[in-house]
Amino acid sequence: MTIDWNFILRLLVAGLLGGAIGFEREFRAKEAGVRTHFIVALGSALFMIISQYAFSGQYDHSRVAAQVVSGIGFIGAGVIIFQKNVVRGITTAAGLWVAAAIGLACGAGMYPIAIAAMLLTVICLEAMHFITSKYSERIITVSLSPVSSERLLEFMDSAKAKKIEIDSFIVADEKAILQVRTKLLKSTETSKKILTLAKDLRVEIS
Repeated sequence: MTIDWNFILRLLVAGLLGGAIGFEREFRAKEAGVRTHFIVALGSALFMIISQYAFSGQYDHSRVAAQVVSGIGFIGAGVIIFQKNVVRGITTAAGLWVAAAIGLACGAGMYPIAIAAMLLTVICLEAMHFITSKYSERIITVSLSPVSSERLLEFMDSAKAKKIEIDSFIVADEKAILQVRTKLLKSTETSKKILTLAKDLRVEIS
C-alpha cells in the first residue's frame, strides 16, 4: 500500500486552518477551542477525500460532503447554551460550521480558498470582538431584598443621579429585580455603584 502524501498534506492543512479558528475561540474562553476545531476540519477533509477517491464507478461524490454540512449541525447545537435568558455559543457554533467547510475545501485540494476563508473568519471574529467590547451594551440583572416600596424608590432616584439606566423592574414579596443597562466596558464600575447604593440590602448581580 503506497502512502499518498498529497492526501496527508490536505489533512494537515485542514487541521491547521481549523485549529487557527479554534485558537481564537479558546483565547476568548469560548465553548470549543483548538482541539475541537482541528478535529472537525480534519474530519471534514477526510470525508471529502473519501468521497472523491475511495469509490470507483459512477457515483455522486458530493453526497458525503452534503452529509458533513448537515451533520456538523449536531456538534454546533451542542455548544449553544441558553442560560439566564441569554443565548451563548452561536458564534462558536458558526466557527465550527466554517471549520467544517474549510476542511472540505482542503480535502478537495482548494488550498487558496480554504486559507482565505480562515483568514476572513479570524479577522471578522477579532474585529467584532474589538468593536463590541468598546461600544456594545449589556444588561445586568440586579436582585434587591428585603426592600420596601419607599426604599426601592430611594434606590432608583439615587441610581438616576449616578447615571445608572434602569430598563425595567419587578417587585414581589419584598424582593425587587431590576434590569440595568450599561456599557460593556463600564459594567464593573456600574456594579460597584449599585453595591454602594444598596449597602443596607442583600444584593445579587448577574
